[in-house]
Amino acid sequence: MFKVVRYFAFAALVLASAACTLAPRYERPASPIPDEWSAPLSGPAKTAAEGESIDALPWREFVLSPKLERLIELALENNRDLRIAALNVERARGLYRIQRSELLPNADVAGSYTRQRVPPTATFPGREGVVEQYSASVGAAFELDFFGRLRSLNRAALEDFLAQESSRRSLQISLIAEVAQAFLVTANDLALKELAEATVRNQDEWFALTQERHRLGAASGLELNQAQTQVESARADAARYEGDVARDLNALRVLVGTDIPPELMPASDDAQTALLGSVPVELPSQVLLNRPDILAAEHTLRAANANIGAARAAFFPRISLTGSAGYISNELSDLFDRNNRTWSFVPQLSVPIFQGGRLKAGLDVAHVDREIALARYEQAIQIGFQEVSDALALTGTLTKQLEAQERLVGASARAFELSQARREAGQESYLTLLDAQRSYYGAQQGLIATRLAEQANLVALYRALGGGWERNRT
Repeated sequence: MFKVVRYFAFAALVLASAACTLAPRYERPASPIPDEWSAPLSGPAKTAAEGESIDALPWREFVLSPKLERLIELALENNRDLRIAALNVERARGLYRIQRSELLPNADVAGSYTRQRVPPTATFPGREGVVEQYSASVGAAFELDFFGRLRSLNRAALEDFLAQESSRRSLQISLIAEVAQAFLVTANDLALKELAEATVRNQDEWFALTQERHRLGAASGLELNQAQTQVESARADAARYEGDVARDLNALRVLVGTDIPPELMPASDDAQTALLGSVPVELPSQVLLNRPDILAAEHTLRAANANIGAARAAFFPRISLTGSAGYISNELSDLFDRNNRTWSFVPQLSVPIFQGGRLKAGLDVAHVDREIALARYEQAIQIGFQEVSDALALTGTLTKQLEAQERLVGASARAFELSQARREAGQESYLTLLDAQRSYYGAQQGLIATRLAEQANLVALYRALGGGWERNRT
């Protein structure tokens, strides 16, 4: 009984392995960017070792703060966007397995029982009754993929799966960068809040002193109102930063996807320490081709290329084989008697003759889809090049700006101290002292903001270069 099925399966597998495809030969498009970055390298970045790539740098080596590292781990475990991306990968894997199964024969086992009333016939006039029939069979069906239609669709499904996997890795890198950025912003706002609160306390003391001097007639009403203006301005800043911190923490909780333990909460001290390491950026611009989002775009381009092969194959005949072997009997007891064996073999040929332009339109759509995928691939490379160039352009300038800001804070502090001493000695006007206070306060705010900008730019550079993601651990 099974001889026909064995021959059927063997012939189908041989023909399938010899099948070709009509898809165009894929060649990676030339990169639409220069070989070198448009911005010079300077600032806190390390020289790349020979053969080194940014995707070989695990994020744990880039993040120096144990607190931030643990926070990122929580986000990788609980973030809902990343979970959805992982489920999309599993869905794409399932669709690929479904499509791949079309390359193999589909076989099934069937059994049936039929009970039927038989009317009188010419052979047996006047007789009627009920006929029972039992059957058991093994059937198989297979399409001979002479022109590679199924193989092209299988290739497209595989590339879609790989694109989803690359998109998941891209989202993971983005999540790491967003958690680091949110952590830095929260720490920065906490530092600004504490600075504003300290300024309120200091200026409250000076305001109280000015009130006493005004009561004694040693200070004018103008000086009193100017002192109050300084206090209320700092108090308004403190209230604004308090609201900013609350919003920052809400955003950070959403990114992490769960409650943040108290010991992992950002602190103002984190705004004054280096939380991130250096990034190897003395690399050719072609390193961008390993960026996950660009890899995803290339896989989508490959899938579109394979779909052209499937659209071309639709113009050619389709040959399918259907066969079965089994037993048929009117009695269940002798169903498997060798005299009751039966088999069938049904090859079918389907040749498209008139489709109303459907096949030609399908091929045109496949070509347009490929051009769209090509444009998106080139666009992804150009956007990546711009992001890296922008981050490199800021790297050196932010280093210089931070050094200048630190010197400005030192000079403003000394000017404020001297103005305060001269004012107490009656050698300086109150307006000059207020200007020195404002300058010192503004310089401190600027220093905190510049430190944030420098660290945030490192995050942007790491993300733009497609930093590593530790395949085995996350």
